[in-house]
Amino acid sequence: MVQVCLNGPRTAADSGAVPLSPAALAEAARRAVAAGADDVHVHPKTPCGTDSLSPRVLAPVLEAIRAAVDVPVGVTTGAWAEPDPARRVARIRAWTALPDHASVNWHEPGADEVAAALLARGVGVEAGVWSGTAGAECFARSPLAPRVLRVLAEVTDRDPASAPRSARDLLAVLAEIPHGRPVLLHGWDGGAWPVVRLAARIGLATRIGIEDTLLLPDGSPTADNAQLVAAALSLTDAGGEEGGG
Repeated sequence: MVQVCLNGPRTAADSGAVPLSPAALAEAARRAVAAGADDVHVHPKTPCGTDSLSPRVLAPVLEAIRAAVDVPVGVTTGAWAEPDPARRVARIRAWTALPDHASVNWHEPGADEVAAALLARGVGVEAGVWSGTAGAECFARSPLAPRVLRVLAEVTDRDPASAPRSARDLLAVLAEIPHGRPVLLHGWDGGAWPVVRLAARIGLATRIGIEDTLLLPDGSPTADNAQLVAAALSLTDAGGEEGGG
């Protein structure tokens, strides 16, 4: 599986390729799915470009994307979108349109309560476990671990030389947790492509998109998410090796 992460917390200041409005996100999703993405992850944004969990912001984004694609669509519940865990839960309970799944960062305060609120509404939970944080320890203690949809092994090491080693260390820790759920492995910025290649070599699901990187594997700027997805699938088909073999 290749999930496309359409925008993340990036804004127009990062790149003109970042889709922001519901219409732009829907078109980005359509092109990415046409390029081969199996799943969509999106950060709904206010007109000012900030991530939001507000039902008034979330609903138009989900409606627009679902009109454009027929694959699962997920959203973030990151603490930067709503720092207060209680308010984060209240936002989820007030959603008028529901995503298929939502990511919950397990190192953030209130992760179990946020995940429980999602599950209570029938929304799948992607357990975000970031390297370099206490996320794995918190997830290991969570009674909800066996109930999540999948685990997002998120490699925060942005150094292309060391990111694969950091990824393997994180996977080793996750292997000790009896969660029994599938794992999706991905990295960020300089670590994005090395981690995608590793995921391809070891047969794990992965994700790619403008949230994770603004660059193609050759270092040139990407025009859109579809280019990134096509590049990731090329690496996957080649077993993680550029050019095949």
